[in-house]
Amino acid sequence: MTSAHVDEGQADKGRPGTRAGDAGAEGYQRGLGARQIQMIAIGGAIGTGLFLGAGKAIDRAGPSLVLAYAIAGLVIFFIMRALGELLMYRPVSGSFSEYAREFIGPFFGFVTGWTYWLFWVVTGITEVTAAATYMTYWWDIPQWLSALVFTVILYGANLISVKLFGELEFWFSMVKVTAILGMILICAGVLTVGFSDAGDTATVSNLWNDGGFFPHGISGTLMTLQIVMFAFLAVELVGVTAGESKDPETVLPKAINTVPWRIAVFYVGALIMILSVVPWSTFKPGVSPFVKAFEEMGLGIGAAIVNFVVLTAALSSCNSGMYSTGRMLRDLALNGQGPRAFTRLTKNGLPLAGTTFSAALMLVGVWINYQWPGDAFTYVVSFATISGMWAWIMILISQIRYRRMADAGLLPQSSFRAPGTPYTSWFALLFIGMVIVMMAIDADARISLYCAPLWALALFVSYRVLQARTPDAEKPPAGTR
Repeated sequence: MTSAHVDEGQADKGRPGTRAGDAGAEGYQRGLGARQIQMIAIGGAIGTGLFLGAGKAIDRAGPSLVLAYAIAGLVIFFIMRALGELLMYRPVSGSFSEYAREFIGPFFGFVTGWTYWLFWVVTGITEVTAAATYMTYWWDIPQWLSALVFTVILYGANLISVKLFGELEFWFSMVKVTAILGMILICAGVLTVGFSDAGDTATVSNLWNDGGFFPHGISGTLMTLQIVMFAFLAVELVGVTAGESKDPETVLPKAINTVPWRIAVFYVGALIMILSVVPWSTFKPGVSPFVKAFEEMGLGIGAAIVNFVVLTAALSSCNSGMYSTGRMLRDLALNGQGPRAFTRLTKNGLPLAGTTFSAALMLVGVWINYQWPGDAFTYVVSFATISGMWAWIMILISQIRYRRMADAGLLPQSSFRAPGTPYTSWFALLFIGMVIVMMAIDADARISLYCAPLWALALFVSYRVLQARTPDAEKPPAGTR
């Protein structure tokens, strides 16, 4: 990997109409094809939140968790269509940070960029540590060594080319998709043919026989919303790829429009099948429902398979973190809201400084998690949820304001208009607000609401200091227009 750099504005030097943050002015290489974008979009909706977190959610809500995923999935679709409208108006790698800056204000672009960066750093810390833990299932090797190896490998892959990142995500996503489809087919076979140890008791009526569809009442279902929304985090990652997609006007709308069937199959469909084959009361927090279902069916090899799948999911998440953090830091720097060093690209069009800085912090996090494992995962999940939802809030508000300006003739209309807006966007905002209220009620999740104001205060002070030291900090560096 060469360390030589090119000027960030060189790719479109002298081109009229470009601006900081525009895809053409960013200098990235469009190395992500339709196949890779589609699988990144699919894989973004499937992670450890489903493979592991669903066990706790089933224990709290019972079969009604299916309804929680369905409703939350509809909200996610509204969010993604709002993002899609913005992307077709102006496809940029900075994505929602850039849109927040344009439609809400420079301060909100600053907060969104740094918060989304922190979200992926924190998530990467958790996921690479989890991946190291999963390795001990097969081999008795030090956790820190596995974490170090995984981090270095993914870091190296992200510095070779964006195409390699896309290939890794393609195959990571393929493993997750294949595992869930395999589980659905096996459960369908148990229900129809009756093979395996669970064949005699497997029935769709398991969805309502044991305490009803809402065994813990509506309140029990509502209390799972934080877990449900965490499972959907990273679905918006497809927006960060906009500046490096070969044909964003065609590829991104197709990827976004697959959101409903992805959620219907991989979340709603998979849970209906699992809860039909195995009664919901069998599942417990901390145990993957997929592993438990295999055990109840007498298919012990399933545990090893699921362990491999969750390892893949963790590495996929960390890989996405490496990718997105470098782009977010560069977008901030291009707009004068981050260190100038982050604006530089390698000859392959990759943000070396931002990716390296983020990877270094992830290594520090591995050490922290190794020293104090305890409840770190629960706290990180809560903070990741609130910071990830901030990005969704900015997407929705930006889209509402963009549509108002476009309808007034002040901006060009997007070629991919979100249906039902502004009503669908307002509904999504209200839903996210309800999730935040549920987090405040939940003692395990409340810690994130304590941390969020501290982070917001730190950003506010940093922004004021930046303004004082650099009065024109909101203007992009010379050479990027």
